Amino acid sequence: MADMFRNLTRGLGSFLGLGRRWLILILVILAASLAGFAQQKSQSPADVPGQVAHLGQQLWGVPLDESEPLTSQIEKLVLDYMNHWLAAHPPDVHPAPGEPTYVLKVRREIERLFEGLHSPVNATGNTFVQTFNGGQLLGAGYTLGWSDFDRANVIALYELHGGNVQQVALTHFLPNVDVRFHFFNPPPAAGQFWFMIYGNRLGKSSPRLSAELYSFDGKALKSLWTIKDVYDGRFSFPAAGGRVVLSYLKEDELTQSIASSTQVTRHEAAYHVGPDGMDLEYDR
Repeated sequence: MADMFRNLTRGLGSFLGLGRRWLILILVILAASLAGFAQQKSQSPADVPGQVAHLGQQLWGVPLDESEPLTSQIEKLVLDYMNHWLAAHPPDVHPAPGEPTYVLKVRREIERLFEGLHSPVNATGNTFVQTFNGGQLLGAGYTLGWSDFDRANVIALYELHGGNVQQVALTHFLPNVDVRFHFFNPPPAAGQFWFMIYGNRLGKSSPRLSAELYSFDGKALKSLWTIKDVYDGRFSFPAAGGRVVLSYLKEDELTQSIASSTQVTRHEAAYHVGPDGMDLEYDR
């Protein structure tokens, strides 16, 4: 083999007019480069955090309405991974004392997939677990942000029955909005689960509150009620349950009060859970 290599390099060197030492150096560099490229290519498919980070950094400066080609690739990477992870890590029937809750484990695993992102690109895991239909319903997703304003939301729903985990629904809450959850007892209806996603997006001077109420019947996720961009909106949930109180400002009134140096009036609206969603009690 050594004689063959010497003869090959001698022949190539004569043909190309190169010195033997230079030709050997070129071949060594070429072989090392090809080996490094093959190693990098073979490792990358398993490196989900690395792939997510690579795609995430490309979002810098991309407006929301042009971001779907990148955000959809990130969503597929994360959900494909989490579907396999959840199937391999069902909740413990008898968790050990002091062990982190299952919902915390899920959120940590989601956020681990985004650990390679750096400012301004960031992601926050959004998770919950609630009793449903003889088992549990897990909400697992994230808010991906890449500027002060641009955000994309993904929430997947999973049914947990014993050791079985199955994805049953997917929603994308309003863009540019952070995510919080609140849960309601629905009107008498077999097998329904009602929950609200709400949050703020940054505005010109105050955050704007948006919310959407969803129902899930074990098969389909349905939007029942929504509000968008309520100026300086703030929710409260009375202890009686089934009610939502919204405190808010009107932007034109705030502008007038600033111009006239008078106190601005906060308004209040109250809603309660009705058969078809949220029914307005008053708005004053």
